[in-house]
Amino acid sequence: MDIKGKKAVVFGGTSGIGLAAVRQLAEKGADVIAISRNPDRATDVPAGVTLRAGDVRDEAALQGLLSDCAPYDILVSAATGGDRAVGPFLQMDMAGFRGSFDKMWGYANVVRYGAQHLPETGTIVLVSGAPARKIKPGQIAIGSVGGAVEAFARSVARELAPRRINVVSPGQIDTPMVALSGDERAAFYEKATAAHIIPRAGSADEVAKGILFAIENDFVTGTTIDVDGGWLAP
Repeated sequence: MDIKGKKAVVFGGTSGIGLAAVRQLAEKGADVIAISRNPDRATDVPAGVTLRAGDVRDEAALQGLLSDCAPYDILVSAATGGDRAVGPFLQMDMAGFRGSFDKMWGYANVVRYGAQHLPETGTIVLVSGAPARKIKPGQIAIGSVGGAVEAFARSVARELAPRRINVVSPGQIDTPMVALSGDERAAFYEKATAAHIIPRAGSADEVAKGILFAIENDFVTGTTIDVDGGWLAP
């Protein structure tokens, strides 16, 4: 796919990985709509990008929003859906565990109601995470959700064809989701990535490059692209 002149809709497009994808799409000449639950708080969004408010968990409102944005060629969702439960599963509040799956339900809604507005050459990219296949302590909920996202994309790819769907799976990425700052933030990422082949946190831009690869390569569908610093390697 030649991105120039295409229309892209990016959920979670005002911060972190989603914002990085918005910037790279805009740089390549796409007409980009960035969707967030709180677009009024958005900063650093490139000039010319359209901001819209939307919640991937609200099915009725989402259907209307996608219809308003249509037609489009590229659909990306990096929306987290809500809070993520962490900690040992056997001590976990089950409401928190269920709530972690808001990300999966949000992705399912985006694909269900968004695919109908894509042309046959259109493409969808979802963002998962390395815990889907290799977890660290306390990541049972996060890993379960990521595994569901990846299985969903593989399963629905044939039904969506010739439209394409892929997943990009980040490892430990330096994004605003980690609320630490200064030396405390640096120490957190140093410890979190000490066992990685590339012993540092990745950047949102590096993950966005994986998203752009999935968009541009017409011979890739139903797969997961890892951008994880070698965390998944044996």
